[in-house]
Amino acid sequence: MTKNSFHEQYGSVALITGASSGIGWAFAEELAERGFDLVLAARRTERLEELATKLEATHGTRTQVCQSDLSQPDAPAKLLAETAGSDIGLVVSNAGFNIRGYFEQTDPAQMAEMLTVNCHAPMQLTHGFLPRLKARGKGGLIFTSSVEGLIGCPFSTAYSATKALVVGLGEGLWGELQGTGVDVLTLCPGATESEATAKYAEQYAAVPNMQPAAEVARLALDNIAEGPVFVPNAHYRAQFDQLTALPRQQALTAMAAGIKATL
Repeated sequence: MTKNSFHEQYGSVALITGASSGIGWAFAEELAERGFDLVLAARRTERLEELATKLEATHGTRTQVCQSDLSQPDAPAKLLAETAGSDIGLVVSNAGFNIRGYFEQTDPAQMAEMLTVNCHAPMQLTHGFLPRLKARGKGGLIFTSSVEGLIGCPFSTAYSATKALVVGLGEGLWGELQGTGVDVLTLCPGATESEATAKYAEQYAAVPNMQPAAEVARLALDNIAEGPVFVPNAHYRAQFDQLTALPRQQALTAMAAGIKATL
């Protein structure tokens, strides 16, 4: 698909949640390069303003900055109201965070917040945006999940469970939306350069087979019509293909032993 045809199918405005860093920031840069105007949503508006200024200077991108704390249950409804006048053709539901370590040592309030950001927000945003996309007769939805959503992952159990919901949401919608002109892709990255992986490396150990966020975003957009699920990192694609093909007990035992050694 050429840049012009991509813009014709999914343009002219894209919404990105979690746009203040990592994969979200990379999606913004890649979409600006492809000629999109953007709605940028995140908690840290100073980071969004910095990004908006950069993209306007480099690409002439018009941006709408939305302060949005998706840990608040009413945040999706507010974001839908703020964008009511925008002809958004591509929704990138990217905001999320993870918690790692022993499950029983995890703060239950933090788990509840993660559930709201990782699960409630994409479900409610999609529910609101989908009628708009179907009325257009073309467009796209991208959900950022994780390879850890493909199998229950020991020592990131709660996070893995939230990302499994995202995989299920994306796969179900992919099936429902056949013939509507609306494409759905669930992106399942492995280790990706971000603030989160940097913090993990500081706390636990260096993360191998890291993929640049810009590469993840570019590959996701290049493969948006090839859903329902896309794993952009070849190493993790092979690893999780192998894990999910094993008997579950064997796969989980091996994963638990390998991860426990790094904690």
